[in-house]
Amino acid sequence: MPYVEGRVVHDADSHIFEPPGYAEEHADPKVRERLREALGEGESKSFIDSVLAKQRDPEVRAKDAEEIMLRKNHGALGAILREDRPAALDHLGFASQLVFTTTYLAPLRKFDLGEDVELAYGLATAHNRGIVEFCSVDPRLLPVCYVPFNDIERAAQATTEAIGMGAAALMIASSPPSRHSPSHIGFDRVWAQAEEAGRPILFHVGGEQPMNPVYKRNGLPPVPDFHGGDTNFTSVSYMAIPYAPMQTLATLIFDGVFDRFPALKFGAIELGASWVPGWMRSMDSAAGAFERNEERLQRLSLTPSEFVRRQLRVTPYPHEPAGWIIEHSGPEVAMFSSDYPHVEGGRNPMKRFESSLEDRSEEERHGFFRGNFVDLMGDGLGGLDEAASAAS
Repeated sequence: MPYVEGRVVHDADSHIFEPPGYAEEHADPKVRERLREALGEGESKSFIDSVLAKQRDPEVRAKDAEEIMLRKNHGALGAILREDRPAALDHLGFASQLVFTTTYLAPLRKFDLGEDVELAYGLATAHNRGIVEFCSVDPRLLPVCYVPFNDIERAAQATTEAIGMGAAALMIASSPPSRHSPSHIGFDRVWAQAEEAGRPILFHVGGEQPMNPVYKRNGLPPVPDFHGGDTNFTSVSYMAIPYAPMQTLATLIFDGVFDRFPALKFGAIELGASWVPGWMRSMDSAAGAFERNEERLQRLSLTPSEFVRRQLRVTPYPHEPAGWIIEHSGPEVAMFSSDYPHVEGGRNPMKRFESSLEDRSEEERHGFFRGNFVDLMGDGLGGLDEAASAAS
């Protein structure tokens, strides 16, 4: 019996855990050694081997279905081995999953903000090849490829390559490049390609500007994160998550990117969504206050909040009030995600979301679990939604 039954559900956020050397294995030879040196060792091979040995244990495999939402991170079914991921998807019952990296979320952003263009695009190419290869075992797995923005010309080339190799969606950092705005008109070649191919532009947690670490120096003992350490989010650092996507998305809207590319969709994934209603209203207020002095605002064909409802889709965390978010941002905006197999996604996100949506209409629930994702993905979804309908 799968985790999800009786409803077609698309999952807007899932991950893989790449083992040590995964990027280097897929990198061009000219940059392979430099990547190995820049990335360091990562997880030890002995640790990965021990995880995989446990997963191959017949007694463990016998419980794959009943423990599909209980095993987390490296130990989850299909987290490391691509041949196991279709079975994981069967047990989960999702019609499709967007698939993001885990290992390279931080390095992709770090290199993107750096001065070494070759290293940034070398890692992006290696990552993209690896994620597409992983997802090739099942059409329900939708690979998310990364496009660095630190070089305008190379960004357009990387977009062409990513779409050509099979990207279902394109991820960019929500923090800005170091030398130019993400709304720079030179990136119109990126937006145009994505719009024509029907591929959304995604922001994901890990690509934003982290909280200033000085906030941790409070004279008190360290606060543990989800994993018991201090490198993941705590209550205070969690508050900084939406700062960069709010600023970047507002800049793209005010500078006319959403207007010039009306069929291009954007997604804010694993960045929460409680901030969205107030942000929408703040943008409308800003547009009204500054329109008299700014021609760019005068040229916009819609209000900022209308652009959001038309083109932006977001994933609330399971602990957030999804029903309230829908009520105050519009039924088109929010969508479901599991964060499988990350521990942050929880053991029963469907239950928490369904509870939050009890007072919403069936049309709104349909949009949250299915329709808004279909709208986001466009041609990148292929015929998966129709296939799921036929099977249900």
